[in-house]
Amino acid sequence: MTGKELYRVAEAMAILSLGRSVIYEQLRSGRLRSVYVGRTRLVPATAIADYIALLEQEASTSAWVGVNS
Repeated sequence: MTGKELYRVAEAMAILSLGRSVIYEQLRSGRLRSVYVGRTRLVPATAIADYIALLEQEASTSAWVGVNS
């Protein structure tokens, strides 16, 4: 990451290589956290890192389950 603490949704889309609808679905579901500053929705850098860790955990869990099937 570039050292910023908060990212606009469009920036988070670019960092995560996800489309707008996917980002907003992840925000709605709580898998990706955000904060509001006034009317602007921002995604903390820690939320992006946590989301990536969650995806990695899910990938390793599903790979492990697939090996034991």
